[in-house]
Amino acid sequence: MHATHDYLPPRVYDGEQIAALDQRFIEHFGATSQALMQRAARAAYAELAEAWPMPGRMLVVAGPGHNGADAALIGELAHAGGWQVRLVAPLPLDNLSEAAREAFAVYERVVGPVEALEDAALSCDLIVDGLFGIGVNRAVTGPAAQAIEQINAASARGVGVLSVDIPSGLDATTGRIHGVAVKAGRTVTFIGVKLGLMSADGPAHTGELAFHDLDAPDGLYEGQSYRARRIAHRDLRHVLPARARSAHKGDNGHVLCLGGNQGLGGAIRMSAEAALRSGAGLVSVVCHPDHAGAMSQARPELMCQGMRDAAGDAPGLQSLVQAASVIALGPGLGAAARDAAFGDGLFAAAMHAPRPLVVDADALNRLADAPQARGNWILTPHPGEAARLLGVTTADILADRVAAARQLVERYEAVVVLKGAGSLVATPNETWLCSQGNPGMAVGGMGDVLTGVIAALVGQGLSLADAAMAGTYVHALAGDTTADEVGERGMLPSDVIARLPAELNPVVR
Repeated sequence: MHATHDYLPPRVYDGEQIAALDQRFIEHFGATSQALMQRAARAAYAELAEAWPMPGRMLVVAGPGHNGADAALIGELAHAGGWQVRLVAPLPLDNLSEAAREAFAVYERVVGPVEALEDAALSCDLIVDGLFGIGVNRAVTGPAAQAIEQINAASARGVGVLSVDIPSGLDATTGRIHGVAVKAGRTVTFIGVKLGLMSADGPAHTGELAFHDLDAPDGLYEGQSYRARRIAHRDLRHVLPARARSAHKGDNGHVLCLGGNQGLGGAIRMSAEAALRSGAGLVSVVCHPDHAGAMSQARPELMCQGMRDAAGDAPGLQSLVQAASVIALGPGLGAAARDAAFGDGLFAAAMHAPRPLVVDADALNRLADAPQARGNWILTPHPGEAARLLGVTTADILADRVAAARQLVERYEAVVVLKGAGSLVATPNETWLCSQGNPGMAVGGMGDVLTGVIAALVGQGLSLADAAMAGTYVHALAGDTTADEVGERGMLPSDVIARLPAELNPVVR
């Protein structure tokens, strides 16, 4: 079963905030650099001993910072535990801090000399990566890049890799790699969870994540700013209480799904089915006439209406809008060049409706062409759509996804779900990080499912913020359950839809 990461602390920090916590630990709570290094080494070695219990040949790759010193101390502990340890330093160990110099001296005195990195040196069973820490913010080049490439090549051959605090080359704030980064099998991180470990490229390089606070007191974190809060199962339980025994369909919301242009009926059907499976009392669909009959036959619980001319005064459309609790807009709506009268008409009708909206796909592209602030809506862009909404490049979005999500909230007066690895849910008051989900969900239609899930939760009375947070988390959990059962490669959005009810009826875990 996929872990829920509930064992990790809720707050997630960027690189500067972690550095501030480190400094505060030393200046205000009596810790010393040497003591923190020793604690980090012991915590990492405990994780190492659990994951690789049989001692063998270990290669420690150490850099000139405190991460390298931590790694050297891990090597000393491993030597005492029966490992055959060698330590290599691809970069000069000049200008070391006093604490780091002492750590390397201990290693050399107890274990052996620091060596140069050569291809032959990677003939080992386990590599401890302590080359770089959280300060990497530019491209890794030269001997350091060569060392990382050799580590990754060894990993591809089956050699275990444990990264200390963060995989070398990974940006602690953005989760982007700077040219090249270590792909670890496990990472042990300290003091606070780094945003970069769970966002963008981070999950692909971090491997299994373990955390140790190095015995930090609670007071260390009081008043310290953070970048996001992780969504955890306790948050889901808080916003999804058990239903009243007297509940009826009218209590559970009426979701109106608008989309499904000619040739694109599957997208709006997936949204509508996801809304049903997420507990909506009623779900109506307005789509192109080509799809309405087949959709009703395939899923008779849906109330489908085909509408070739979807102008705002189209017969029946306004009555459906008035009857709805929430409108899901965009899946299969089609680009402006595809039956524009249909897509533009549905978009205009929704934008003039007083109901809350969940906006996705081609509706976001139409919004980018004519930006407006609304207040009672949820936008669910992927990075490319977010770039169009902000008038920047996708690279700009990926450079700082949290900042991009916050900008979207402010510009459009919306709750925003910025999708991707480590999806972000940004509200006016908080930024949430979803650390669930898996690469099998990178397939067309998954976003349509998410739209339906969130819309159903809005219809059931959750606030826009809670619906976006809980919907994003439940969608990811259902994806992880699907991956556990059928595997990541080849899983379908419809597989995820079938597993939504189990995740939306939480039990104490």
